[in-house]
Amino acid sequence: MTRSAGRIASLPAGVEGVTGSMLEPKSLAAVFAGASALFLITPVDRDETAQGIDAVDAAVAAGIQRIVYLSVHHADRALTIPHFVSKLPIEGVLRASGVEYTILRPNNFYQNDLAVLDAIRAGVYPQPCGGVGLHRVDVRDIAEAAAIALTTPGHSGKTYSLVGPRAWTGAGTAAALTEHLGKQVNYAGDDLNAWAAQMRAFLPGWLVRDLQIMFQYFLDKGLLATGAEIDELTALLGHAPRSYESFIQEVLPV
Repeated sequence: MTRSAGRIASLPAGVEGVTGSMLEPKSLAAVFAGASALFLITPVDRDETAQGIDAVDAAVAAGIQRIVYLSVHHADRALTIPHFVSKLPIEGVLRASGVEYTILRPNNFYQNDLAVLDAIRAGVYPQPCGGVGLHRVDVRDIAEAAAIALTTPGHSGKTYSLVGPRAWTGAGTAAALTEHLGKQVNYAGDDLNAWAAQMRAFLPGWLVRDLQIMFQYFLDKGLLATGAEIDELTALLGHAPRSYESFIQEVLPV
């Protein structure tokens, strides 16, 4: 589904595109008609909750039988982070909907680092990860988990944490980048006021505040997975979660 009909032409062969928008709930009935399963991703937006609930309601009304929803890791614990807690009502509506559902809760993405590759090459790792650690995840593992939950049986009513195989701190990430590149990379992500001042040139103020609250949570508490969560994801995927080391070797060739 896309809001722009012009983007449909760029879809891969075999993929059928439809136009619609969760900002226009009346468009969703036609979009969902004839579909049997839905992978639902809600945007980080001020009305994210309303968009997600409207989508679930429209999917149920259209007769969709299975919904896989992309939430966020620790959504039920990190209750101070606006775009974390906004997903909980959608999860609740989904659980009460009567359809088969699976909730996926991913950690912070490795691929967020693609936006700061120039800084890394210049010797600075600026992402605010803190000193507690994040069990960051490769988005390709998220895609695999979603496809498995959408197309195979046995996942109804399940909530899966989508996490990487180890926790990464800011200093640990900088050390891994230093080793890989053969040059010093320093971590510089703990000054959230400086980060926010830079981001206000690119992002709306409400989103900067939301993300600053998130990063402060990371600095204070991290975003950590348990061994049981890692084992459960490994069983779901049929392989160990992808490593951050492999990711940086791919995107930062030396």
